[in-house]
Amino acid sequence: MIIKTHKSIPSSEITDPAVFKQRRQLIKAMLALGITGSGVYSGFADAKEAPLTATSADIVKNHTNYYEFTYNKTDATALAQALPIDPWSVEITGEVEQPGVYHLEDLLSQQTLKEYIYRFRCVEAWSMVVPWVGFPLASLLKKVKPLSSAQFVQFTTLFDPKSMPNQADNRMLDWPYVEGLRMDEAMHPLTILATGMYGDSLPKQNGAPLRLVVPWKYGFKSIKAIVKIELLKRAPLSTWSKSAPNDYGFYANVNPDVPHPRWSQSSERVLGAGFFTPRRKTQLFNGYADEVAGLYSNMDLRHFF
Repeated sequence: MIIKTHKSIPSSEITDPAVFKQRRQLIKAMLALGITGSGVYSGFADAKEAPLTATSADIVKNHTNYYEFTYNKTDATALAQALPIDPWSVEITGEVEQPGVYHLEDLLSQQTLKEYIYRFRCVEAWSMVVPWVGFPLASLLKKVKPLSSAQFVQFTTLFDPKSMPNQADNRMLDWPYVEGLRMDEAMHPLTILATGMYGDSLPKQNGAPLRLVVPWKYGFKSIKAIVKIELLKRAPLSTWSKSAPNDYGFYANVNPDVPHPRWSQSSERVLGAGFFTPRRKTQLFNGYADEVAGLYSNMDLRHFF
């Protein structure tokens, strides 16, 4: 299946298009992960507005929020290299018929990996475009057979104080990091689990070996280094919602009309753009309104922010 909304984002506007075009490198990276039965396809998702200003792969890989390691975006790249990611397992539990602890390579061997070119919008009002490699979250959830009682999905990141210094000191947030989605959001075809980016395996600082990507929500919803997926009857309390409920709502949908308490969300800074490049107007649902607005048709988006 090729996910395509309107026209696809041109390769010229994707971060580092030279890397994007190297399909053989992508296949090689997937084989290095031990995936022998999966195809590699291109999946595109895009908003209708004008192209974004191109950024570089170096920026995307070195401009990350990973508070388990540091509050400094650039230092996270070096600090995250201490994270052990092989072997890796994911516990799937809760309201499912087939709970269990699954080795990552076993999960991936059942999936068809594809390339998804998505806009990424941070709650801090900066944005970029990333070519992820992954598969729909719905594909994994269907295999474990959710019960009819499953209404929400909770994700938990790795807790490893030895390699994550801020976890060891219990700084800023309650660890491990927890995020959640409503079941219909989790099952939406735009919602993916990413294992790679830019035709290569996922860098540790970007969430290796497995992270969530929900392109119409602010980036903090796309939890990194997932070790547990739990299907629940009731909404989970996500880490940021618990820490600052007036600042970070559970839904965290990109919305230019709902400001953060300390700054406006009406515009965004495109990473890699020139000094004199004007800020880009923020689009509702990060430009994916045609695909996802129906999920919230009866909701007050100012209240359910």
